Amino acid sequence: MPGLLRGVARTAVIAGTATAVSNRVSRRQARRWGQQDQDQYADEAPADEAPADEVEAQDEPPDDMSNRLAQLKELGELKAQGVLTDEEFQQQKQRILG
Repeated sequence: MPGLLRGVARTAVIAGTATAVSNRVSRRQARRWGQQDQDQYADEAPADEAPADEVEAQDEPPDDMSNRLAQLKELGELKAQGVLTDEEFQQQKQRILG
């Protein structure tokens, strides 16, 4: 009986080790394939297309424009709360835009 338990324990250790190694190899392989897919996608991208970082930077309005948008948003909130009348809202809107 002790020989049988020793054999079962040895088999369990070997199986556990094999599983751990197999999982490690699978993860490593998946990372390699993912990297290859990214590299291939980057190679297939049109040359005239700007990288995503540059596109995002171009879409951002200049500071003056973003300041105006923030002021208009605040103005709209004040009108919605009833703090400003329609006439006051229009005057302030023209001041910001003009």
